[in-house]
Amino acid sequence: MFDKDTLVISYDEQRGEPRGSRKKGVDYQAQGLGDCIDCTLCVQVCPTGIDIRDGLQYQCIGCAACIDVCDQVMDRMGYPKGLIRYTTENAMEGQRSHLLRPRVIVYATLLVAIMGAVVYGLTQRVPLRLDVIRDRNTLYRETSQGLVENIYLLKIINMDEKPHTYSLKVSGLSGASLAPGQSKISVPAGEVANVPVRVRIDPALLKHVGNDVEFHLRALDNPKLSTDATGRFIGPIPRR
Repeated sequence: MFDKDTLVISYDEQRGEPRGSRKKGVDYQAQGLGDCIDCTLCVQVCPTGIDIRDGLQYQCIGCAACIDVCDQVMDRMGYPKGLIRYTTENAMEGQRSHLLRPRVIVYATLLVAIMGAVVYGLTQRVPLRLDVIRDRNTLYRETSQGLVENIYLLKIINMDEKPHTYSLKVSGLSGASLAPGQSKISVPAGEVANVPVRVRIDPALLKHVGNDVEFHLRALDNPKLSTDATGRFIGPIPRR
């Protein structure tokens, strides 16, 4: 993630070394000292307790507290600011820094792609979710009309800001239908409705013990507000 052109917090070693305390106004350069007065304030204000003068370390969180306190000390001493500053390794070595480089272009492209995916997901998000939970207490049961019936619990999540009435249909299993009075379901805004439904079929139409059945939920006031879910329909062993 880092190279010689990455902007990081750095201590100007060439300017600051050798360190040493001194009084304001003295000719410290004649004493062979650099600009760093070795006050250790940069270490004291660091939330992770590192000494930036030892070089960039992985504990650095880039808060720039060391930059601020060092600039204040430089002001009081009458020295130029920037002993600790945001810079690059190339700049510290007196070389030119490059803003546009392959990794910057790659990262920018990835960021744009991710942001585009997020925006697309938000704009295309359907504020409706349907979960189908089959009743596991009973594989199936026979009605008085001789039909085979499975019971499901539909968990309908209306994530919209207004209530909706939905139409419910089943498909994928020829001849299957909902029990009477279960084709319309109302869910308040921002709530979850747990709705038991029964799907029934003539056993003569079943070709397998286990069959997939599709549940289709669609808002009556907005056909685009729809979702589907798959359930498993269990019946008796078909007669040969």
